Amino acid sequence: MQDDLSTDLSILESHLDGMLGRIHDNSVTLRRFQLFEKKLLSLNSLSEMVEMVLTDAREFFDLDVISFCLIDEKQELAGYLAEDGYKVSSHPGLVFLQDKELLRTTFGFAMQPFLGAYKSAKCGGFFPNRDKRIASVAIIPLTRRGKYLGSLNLGSLDPSRFVDGMATDFVEHMAAVVSMCLENHLNFEILRRTSLMDTLTGVNNRRFLEQRLGEEIDRSQRSAEPLTCFFLDIDFFKKVNDEYGHQIGDQVLALVARTVREQLRNNDVLARYGGEEFVALLSNINDAIAVDIAERIRSRIKTLEIDCGEEKLHITISIGVATYVPSDAEAHDTKQIAETLVRSADDALYQAKHSGRDHVISSGRLTGGSHPASKAI
Repeated sequence: MQDDLSTDLSILESHLDGMLGRIHDNSVTLRRFQLFEKKLLSLNSLSEMVEMVLTDAREFFDLDVISFCLIDEKQELAGYLAEDGYKVSSHPGLVFLQDKELLRTTFGFAMQPFLGAYKSAKCGGFFPNRDKRIASVAIIPLTRRGKYLGSLNLGSLDPSRFVDGMATDFVEHMAAVVSMCLENHLNFEILRRTSLMDTLTGVNNRRFLEQRLGEEIDRSQRSAEPLTCFFLDIDFFKKVNDEYGHQIGDQVLALVARTVREQLRNNDVLARYGGEEFVALLSNINDAIAVDIAERIRSRIKTLEIDCGEEKLHITISIGVATYVPSDAEAHDTKQIAETLVRSADDALYQAKHSGRDHVISSGRLTGGSHPASKAI
């Protein structure tokens, strides 16, 4: 009898130790979730959120692999992130989906997480760049108001980490928080670009340029790297509107903006300054390379054709270039430098116009508040 009682007590103690262990593990997991949520809710941009999900979440939850899928039907999100300085190519765990088909096929109308063994046919689309042999996964749909936004995909080399039938309370709660934050950041990005975007050409507007110009000059002074300004103007644009109508004129503006944008880097700024004028800011580009880029833009614009029915319209562009080179000798007023830089590029553009148009003219280097003399290219 005594032996039976001792055995029962040992079994009870073992069960109690197991329960206490699970309670402790759950408590640790809950604290991790709370810390993760607190940090996630404090972020200020989409790029910060993507970085946290792909980097910090992996450490928070001790994961072997993590990926983040975002619905990007208009193929804009990569550009949004690049504008904020986020290097998309350096993060293979970030996946852009052009439509919702993969999510609909995987989750259907239930929109419930998938937990279980990794199967290439079902899971491969969520882990396209995996370099480890994933054994188990939790693929979590991110939704708001019945709409798919993407998915958060967790992978483990441990086959028992995620299994079918496992409780998903924590996972679903995290998905709800991530979805809410993602929706907020996406809405903010859309709103920010709507208020700072020229809707006709799809590039930034003058208001955005004026905000960004001071930031770029401050950055240039901190890094001691040059900052180049292009002032671009479509030649004889009034004549285009007068002879072919404003619809063709709008087509020309949109085509020129798109073509110039294609010749610039993702982190360069391009804005419609007014009418047929555009301004571009190129960071860490010296005056010689800047002229080469401007010439490439000019040559590319010259090859464009706009279909006007019975004839093809060809256009040209004139470009003024100015490059600010910060000096270590003294600090200069940011506003003054901004005004001088744009004015120098505008003066160079004026000379390009009066040199026969379809020209690039550079003002050379601007240091401090100086205003250099222009020179033809």
